[in-house]
Amino acid sequence: MFEYLIKRALLIPLTLLGIFTITFALLYIVPGDPVATIVGPKADAKTIAAIREQLNLDKPVIVQYFMYLGNVVRGNLGESFITKQNVLGAILEAFPLTLNLAVLSVFIMTILGIPIGILSAIRQRSLLDRFLMVAAIGGVSAPGFWVGLIALLVFVHALGWFPLNTIEVTSLGWPAYLSYLILPASVLGIRGIAIVARLTRSTLLEVVRQDYIRMARAKGVAERVVILKHALRNALIPVITYVGMDLAFLMGGAVVTETVFAWPGLGRLAVTALRAKDIPMVLGTVLFTSALIVIANLLTDLSYAAVDPRVKLGNNK
Repeated sequence: MFEYLIKRALLIPLTLLGIFTITFALLYIVPGDPVATIVGPKADAKTIAAIREQLNLDKPVIVQYFMYLGNVVRGNLGESFITKQNVLGAILEAFPLTLNLAVLSVFIMTILGIPIGILSAIRQRSLLDRFLMVAAIGGVSAPGFWVGLIALLVFVHALGWFPLNTIEVTSLGWPAYLSYLILPASVLGIRGIAIVARLTRSTLLEVVRQDYIRMARAKGVAERVVILKHALRNALIPVITYVGMDLAFLMGGAVVTETVFAWPGLGRLAVTALRAKDIPMVLGTVLFTSALIVIANLLTDLSYAAVDPRVKLGNNK
């Protein structure tokens, strides 16, 4: 186990370096100029040249790459070209909002998806099973922006059940804050509910065909105990994999949902920076997101052994 952790930890900096390099290259390939966003269309050539020099954009690309990389290694993500805000400070300010959205979304998808999957598995080939799986396919297939817009139209504008996010949500207390949070979190969790339900159903159906499950039933163990205690625990590994990775991706920024609901989180911050080609902010948000995903992937692998003692990590002779 310890050897496995060391190897995985050593791979993290190399992974982040590769992501940084690819992101930096893409930012210089895509069209757009951050200076044009700053000065506007009527600026003279002298002003543009002065700003480019101030932002080090007049230097060769390879020189800029190593300048950014050196700052990142020292823990300095730089300053936004557009807002002049410290990049790390902006990320840490937006991240709690995205974290709350992601955690509530994962909670919703877990408490609904797993029971739906269990119910569908124990009622295999029934009308209820077919209905639930068709609904799951719809949940996976529906585009996130479309679901978000429909939810806004129905639950905010038509029914008035939820408030429209037009104020600074960070200034609210928890009850009011949750009223703004629950609708985008639910929309964000719809696809997850469908995937968790399908994963739970398929893996549970595989597990209940194993010999030890037949043995438990032959001994007269109650069916509920067989499913929930013996079968479900071993069927949850694919579900844990999905939930762990999905939480990491959502913590990195639920871009579409945050944009549709005007939620001031990390995803919306990244989209705004990308539109303005705010290089330090884009690089900072991508690196921060990537680090979350890599660490979450490692923690997910480690959780396998806790759920199923048969799982061994690393080389075991």
